[in-house]
Amino acid sequence: MTEDKMTQDKYTVLKQLYGYDSFREGQERMIDDILSHRDCFAVMPTGAGKSVCYQIPALLLPGITLVISPLISLMKDQVMALKQLGVPAAYLNSSLTPRQFDLALDNAFRGMYKIIYVAPERLVTPRFVEFSYCSDISLVAVDEAHCVSQWGQDFRPSYLNIADYIDRLPERPAVAAFTATATDAVREDIVRYLRLSSPDILITGFDRPNLYYGVETPGKKYDALLTYVRERPDEHGIVYCSTRKTVDEVCDNLTADGVSAAKYHAGLPDADRRTAQEDFTYDRVQVIVATNAFGMGIDKSDVRFVVHYNMPKDLESYYQEAGRAGRDGAAAECLLFYSPQDTHVAKYLIENGEIDTGIDQETAAKVRERDLLRLDKMVGYCMTPQCLRGYILGYFGEKTAPGGCGNCSNCRGSAKALGVADEAGKVMRFVEAHTERYGFSIGPKNIADALKGRETDDISRLGLASNPYFGALDYMPTERIRRVIDLLVYQGALKYSEGKYRTIELTGRKAAAESLYIKDDGRESRKSDRRREKSKGQIRRQDYDDSMAGDDSELYGRLKALRKRLADTRGVPPYVIFSDKTLLEIVKRRPKDRFDMLECSGVGERKLELYGDIFLKEVNR
Repeated sequence: MTEDKMTQDKYTVLKQLYGYDSFREGQERMIDDILSHRDCFAVMPTGAGKSVCYQIPALLLPGITLVISPLISLMKDQVMALKQLGVPAAYLNSSLTPRQFDLALDNAFRGMYKIIYVAPERLVTPRFVEFSYCSDISLVAVDEAHCVSQWGQDFRPSYLNIADYIDRLPERPAVAAFTATATDAVREDIVRYLRLSSPDILITGFDRPNLYYGVETPGKKYDALLTYVRERPDEHGIVYCSTRKTVDEVCDNLTADGVSAAKYHAGLPDADRRTAQEDFTYDRVQVIVATNAFGMGIDKSDVRFVVHYNMPKDLESYYQEAGRAGRDGAAAECLLFYSPQDTHVAKYLIENGEIDTGIDQETAAKVRERDLLRLDKMVGYCMTPQCLRGYILGYFGEKTAPGGCGNCSNCRGSAKALGVADEAGKVMRFVEAHTERYGFSIGPKNIADALKGRETDDISRLGLASNPYFGALDYMPTERIRRVIDLLVYQGALKYSEGKYRTIELTGRKAAAESLYIKDDGRESRKSDRRREKSKGQIRRQDYDDSMAGDDSELYGRLKALRKRLADTRGVPPYVIFSDKTLLEIVKRRPKDRFDMLECSGVGERKLELYGDIFLKEVNR
């Protein structure tokens, strides 16, 4: 293939198949590497179009492309989307019955597919090995490549077999690795364990400018969640909870309060999980409430909000989970409800979680130690008064411009750094005086109540009113006192006991309390947050901040209703027809004919043929 022909072909496929006129950052470079048979490795944020990097070469190369992925949901979604575009594709994973698997593999033997998604565990099965030896494999794409590293948040021992599988092939294909989250150590592991040969390494950055990041500390989480969801009746979102019990409670309460919701966690039967996922994917429910068991590989592009009801264990998980919002590039929101209790739950889950059978005890101890350090960084994100986007990007080693992003709760609101060194000192002296007098420690709630000067039954029972610092912080809201306590724990001046009741103890590091700042983000800052305000009848545009009202909003609503009817008729999720961003583009351009329709981003020739006239009729009605 000549260079001119190669360039022409990749642009033709991009326009005809996907409906885009130009590549996003990094895509063309990775495509050219693959077409030149060079190994490559890309770190690209969720929604940046990693799949295009291997799908376009798959259609231009002579043989088969294998996409190795641990994500059953992603395989199903992407194969369904490819079939809608007329691309012969299949997946091979544990969701298939033995008969279905054999049939798909027989079809693969006959060369019926250009792209095959396969779980890493399948690479070592005899029939798949036989298929591999008999087939022309032009490309092996490794998705979620961070799973190969034990220092990544989703380590999977089966990923360590990938390099051996590739080495045993009759002819070595091009190898391309992709991930959205990888620290320096994880990137080194990916190159080493996949045995990439002089790879071209691309890091496009971790920023998602269409995402709004927010951290709130509501007194009543559920009330705040219900208000938030009710303000967005036409938008679909994910609510993440840290435990199955919380998932059940939140989902049941939302349903009782009239919100269309489904639940998803590992404790549910397989059939119930499949139904919940399909109901959410096909827009039959507005909200899915889930543990982190849900979402990896979900290809639903029109998730408009992700709410973390509890704080995740690390920033890698938060970035990945929050990143499931706004994959179509249109505006979306990522909101985290923080409370000090979240820290204790996360620490318990780290210290008591199951040990992966693929690693030894010494390595498991190191992984847990690493996870506790990550937890500290996650708590720091919830407490920082600085730009939230800058905090995330800095964690992943990316430099940010000064002055803030203008699209997070700290930048949009009136959050500021509030010095609390004096208050921190009073907390420390209260704990010290109580410990010296009684010889036992108490929990953070009783400490906060006593410093506030409250006379509760527990205060009387424990004799806390006689502490010389009782009521010393009566001028400060109890919620803020709790945050000062939590910050002292985070800084190492205090610690939680190892006992059942998680009481507060001194560490001896008094210096850690001498210059503390917390985020002052009272209710007023959230009320004044322009980005979060939505007037009735308005919709957000693709430039993330502006909104459209009146006729534009009415047309957008009609197009979404039309998309849903078509999707139901064809048995596909609505976003497979057109993404939210494409609908907004159609509203903005108001195409008059098929030629105008092709100018809308996301409308390729295949989709124009399938849906163009129907949408044109609705636009011009």
